[in-house]
Amino acid sequence: MLTIGQKFPQFSKTAVVSLEKGKEFETLTSDYLVNDDNVWTVMFWWPKDFTFVCPTEIAEFNKNFGEFRDRETRLIGASTDSEFVHAAWRTHHDDLRDLKFPMLADTSKSLAEELGILEPNEKIAYRATFIIDPTGIIRWVSVNDLNVGRNVKEVLRVLDGLQTDELCPCNWEKGQETLTA
Repeated sequence: MLTIGQKFPQFSKTAVVSLEKGKEFETLTSDYLVNDDNVWTVMFWWPKDFTFVCPTEIAEFNKNFGEFRDRETRLIGASTDSEFVHAAWRTHHDDLRDLKFPMLADTSKSLAEELGILEPNEKIAYRATFIIDPTGIIRWVSVNDLNVGRNVKEVLRVLDGLQTDELCPCNWEKGQETLTA
């Protein structure tokens, strides 16, 4: 699995960005992650569309979209399902209809495989989260078992800590003192 300090892989994938007819899809590339504007990226992966745990996570990331935006951080959701499956799921699931971030389709499974998060039996993505800095370097990785949803507040807490570029003690939260060496 790719880990902290490594460059996020090159990719070019289709993503669902809207439900508006004719504007549903865009191509996202790894160039989107690298910028001079100090914008970070959180890419989170789920195993399968039309399941039970996955929409709870996606909806929670969406509820916290403003928190990520306030931290100058882009959100990208991803799975190995196709852009058409993503669009259908968004259309038919009340909690997903108004997503404010793209749903990346890794139908070839090449990005999930390169990241090292492809589950070996079903060939679906593990429930993985990557925080990527503006230079395209992975700064945090978390992977949950397929049955356990992640904690979006913890993703925000870690992002806050990374963005301080300081030493943050156990259970540190934004606004608290950091450590001096």
